[in-house]
Amino acid sequence: MTHAQPEYVGRHPGWPARLGPLHVPAGRVELRPVKLSDGATWSAIRIRDEEHLVRWEPSTPGGWARRNAPAEWPGRWWLLRGAARRGAALPFAIVLDGTLVGQVMIGNVVREPLLSAYVGYWCDARVNGKGVTTAAVALAVDHCFRAVGLHRLEATVRPENGPSLRVLAKLGFREEGLFQRYLDVDGAWRDHLCFALTAEELPAGGLAARLVAEGRATRP
Repeated sequence: MTHAQPEYVGRHPGWPARLGPLHVPAGRVELRPVKLSDGATWSAIRIRDEEHLVRWEPSTPGGWARRNAPAEWPGRWWLLRGAARRGAALPFAIVLDGTLVGQVMIGNVVREPLLSAYVGYWCDARVNGKGVTTAAVALAVDHCFRAVGLHRLEATVRPENGPSLRVLAKLGFREEGLFQRYLDVDGAWRDHLCFALTAEELPAGGLAARLVAEGRATRP
């Protein structure tokens, strides 16, 4: 598969963007850039889902409630917007039937010669197991290998994180190895499995099209 490289002159190919929709059992899934107005919903989900999320996310000072308070969002949003404008990230909000339910983050974007980035994601625990995260990551990955012009995406996951491992398996990410004591998560240095996907491995039509063909999602 040949992969045309977009011109990169002080701008971010493929950003900003709205992606989707895909319909899954939980409803209509779309991706859009994060907004300053997302703060209250973002905070409510993350504080309610502390037990669900804290085991998988990097440790930071201050305690979960303070780090995820509504007042924390404007600063985070400002940093995310700046990274997107510099071409270093694509910070997407996962929207289900018009409501924010999580995020997909394409981070550490490196242009030529690597053309690589990492993908990270989290979602409201109330819609876990209903295809939302898988559909959202599929939309983001397709976009990265097309409009953004990347060649490789990586994802690192703790071996104990079964739901996240299932998302990557459904999307065809390859396991490449174990990073020992890779990231400080939930108060300790944790091992992470490394997964990757390259543009050559993208199925014909993309990951979203494959989810539709497998009956995991539909298009409007």
